[in-house]
Amino acid sequence: MYYLTTHIRVVAALLIREMSTRFGNKPGGYIWAILDPAAHIAFMSVIFMGIARLPALGTSFPLFFATGYIAFQFYAAMCGFLNGAIKSNRTLLSYPNVAPIDTIVARYILQAATTVFVAICVLGAIIVTMHQPPELYWPAILEAALAATLLGLGVGIFNTIMFLRFPFYEQVFNIVNRPMFLISGVFFLPDALPGPMREVVLFNPLVHVVMLFRRGFYPQYRAAELDMFYLYSFVFTAIFAGLFVFTNSAAVARGR
Repeated sequence: MYYLTTHIRVVAALLIREMSTRFGNKPGGYIWAILDPAAHIAFMSVIFMGIARLPALGTSFPLFFATGYIAFQFYAAMCGFLNGAIKSNRTLLSYPNVAPIDTIVARYILQAATTVFVAICVLGAIIVTMHQPPELYWPAILEAALAATLLGLGVGIFNTIMFLRFPFYEQVFNIVNRPMFLISGVFFLPDALPGPMREVVLFNPLVHVVMLFRRGFYPQYRAAELDMFYLYSFVFTAIFAGLFVFTNSAAVARGR
């Protein structure tokens, strides 16, 4: 019980520190966290409104792109924030009560709460302005958000150690990860792609996250290609691989 209490107190302290570091020293703080995705969504909506009369789903371009962008951000923002969890807090790991996993837990909680806050503000603002607000299916929305954050957690835990041990891996990962935004279904529906291209795209687990998230906003969207078994297999494999590397590299995490 003593160790659990100590762990909770350390995580709480790290959480406050991370909030202060991330949002307290920047102009606007949380306001910028909302304006950044809102600007991306508005920009994409304007561009595609000039190309097509209607989005691939529904009648609202902002809602279509927001559902894709926010679903992707649940993973991308989590992974990006956790990648540097150990590197940014190495000085604190010299304290006996601070364990490397505490930095991961604190950052996971902060990023998950931040993305949920951003999703509520951005999607809520779009839905309020619509003439016919969609009927939300919350189980699909919540499940997609949870799966995306867990996938980001697994990849982030793996990366935070690998970035320390192999600096070259960080460069390779950034190169490979860069086009993920374009091939994760944010701009298109995987179901509408030609056969061979669709089969290749469906290997990307984030495509299934986006499809599941959009099912929560579009009752008419069947998402025939959605494979929950594949998605969770990838999620749990990423978490297992991340924890395996993390637990076997405690000395590296502490800078020894």
